[in-house]
Amino acid sequence: MGMVRVRFVGGPAHDLVRELPAEPDGAPPHRWILRHPDEAPPPGGGGPDHLYQRDHRDGYGTWTMRFVRTDPLGATE
Repeated sequence: MGMVRVRFVGGPAHDLVRELPAEPDGAPPHRWILRHPDEAPPPGGGGPDHLYQRDHRDGYGTWTMRFVRTDPLGATE
């Protein structure tokens, strides 16, 4: 399985760029849950889950993932 470069748009991870696992067609997953994008988790672990959804690929091959919503810890489990 390969990796694909994505840029997160909106929400707490705005403009964060990461490599995500690629689907068989070379695109990133349709949806991705991101935890603690730029900060350490709170004491005792846990924290909110940020849901992003695949958007489009730019002219340079980087995909965008758009912010959908934030759920409390464990709500997406």
